Amino acid sequence: MGKKNKKKLPFAYKPVGFVLSWTGGTLAGLAFQKAWKVIRHEDDAPDALDEDRGWGEILLAAAVQGAIFAVVRSAVDRTGAKAIARSTGVWPATDGKGGRD
Repeated sequence: MGKKNKKKLPFAYKPVGFVLSWTGGTLAGLAFQKAWKVIRHEDDAPDALDEDRGWGEILLAAAVQGAIFAVVRSAVDRTGAKAIARSTGVWPATDGKGGRD
């Protein structure tokens, strides 16, 4: 592909990236709910403003949620980028290094 197509791909990838991010966020939320049920045997994880929960519980929930979100987001982003690269022959990185905007 020519340079012209490579420059336009990141813009064309943005709607796909948005859908992938939304889907990844949804999957991460579901994975966190299931993980929290396994870890604490509770349906609801504590919120930072939940006055009935202690610091340890709140920070544990935040750490688990953050880790799950990062793993799911990376897996979804990588899968989407590989699919775009396979179909177009161009890696959908916008900064030339593979990073995000």
